[in-house]
Amino acid sequence: MKLEIKKIGDSYGVILPEEIISKFKLAEGDLIYLTEATEGYHISGLDPNFAANMEAFEETYHQYQNTFKELAK
Repeated sequence: MKLEIKKIGDSYGVILPEEIISKFKLAEGDLIYLTEATEGYHISGLDPNFAANMEAFEETYHQYQNTFKELAK
């Protein structure tokens, strides 16, 4: 699919067709992420740092499990 870059005010944007918005269940105000890959770029509705952040949290959670339980009270 080919998309055209358009000037919008002082910025630039790409208009996504309704079929893409529907297919990926996107709505106005949702965030999408552009990440560089070896073959170009990927656009995703998922935060590319989420998995790494969750892994770091899980390590911390296991180390301080009792503290988190007390804070949750």
